[in-house]
Amino acid sequence: MERRSVLKLGLGATMGWATNARAATKAPVIDAHIHLFDTRRPGGVPWPEKTDSIYQPALPDRYAQIAEPFGIVGAIAVEASPLRSDNDWVLQLIAQNPVIVGFVGDLVPGSSSFAGDLETLHANPLFLGIRCGNLWNRDLSADVENRAFVDDLRRLASAGLEMDSANPDAKLIAAILRASEQVPELRIVIDHLPHAVLPEAPGELQDYWAHLKSLSGNPHVFVKLSEIPVKVDGRVPTATSYYREKLDALWELFGEDRILFGSDWPNSDHIASYAETFGIVRDYVSAKGSTAKEKFFYKNSIAAYRWRSRLPTQQL
Repeated sequence: MERRSVLKLGLGATMGWATNARAATKAPVIDAHIHLFDTRRPGGVPWPEKTDSIYQPALPDRYAQIAEPFGIVGAIAVEASPLRSDNDWVLQLIAQNPVIVGFVGDLVPGSSSFAGDLETLHANPLFLGIRCGNLWNRDLSADVENRAFVDDLRRLASAGLEMDSANPDAKLIAAILRASEQVPELRIVIDHLPHAVLPEAPGELQDYWAHLKSLSGNPHVFVKLSEIPVKVDGRVPTATSYYREKLDALWELFGEDRILFGSDWPNSDHIASYAETFGIVRDYVSAKGSTAKEKFFYKNSIAAYRWRSRLPTQQL
């Protein structure tokens, strides 16, 4: 995108979002989970595949046009590629797009390149942390038993950076608990709850909730409500009541200070529109009052990621 277009987008976003955000929520709204990629790049992208319905460029200007009507003033980009070089690509992209307040990248703790890569990326204030979980054929359950992996998580925590998880199931939640026990000072954001694959066996399900309860006891562990909508008999229920039981269970555990909003755009388009995705969680949190809403949509993302505002509208 040419610099003139970037400046025009930034100015328009600043003016438009200032009005919408204050009117809708009385505070800025940060979307703490989107993905950025450009399917036009030479060689394509690791994700999504060409046959995927979302296979088209997902870039900041397109996101801004979609999110602006909902009072979104900024977003955090989360990795969508295991390629080390794509960390630099995203950081270069968002440097020219202030709607993106930071980036959660992809590095492999325990690898020989981790320390050097972390030092290099940490020099960029837009780099907020890394993602570890059920993605790119990695196994956090095995990794957390690797001393070198845990040492690098300590290195991550010492740098003041955080760790996101990915694609939760009972095994992953147990692994996150293990990581939290070994590096209790590490800020961890558990992505995509309540959309976890739950075990059917009663004992295993009980363990799942017990592990989440243990995680809730660590003040450095956060939950991101993303991937909330689901399809039932070919349609997406949009009534908040359909999702309330699962959301209440998480809210009861982690409270209003450690739960935050993420849309998972454009992956969320597989299930629901941005309006439906945002509307469900907005209605749920709005019922909890203005203080909880301000924390959920804004303040908690700062606590979890320590991002810095890049536009006037991204400040209270």
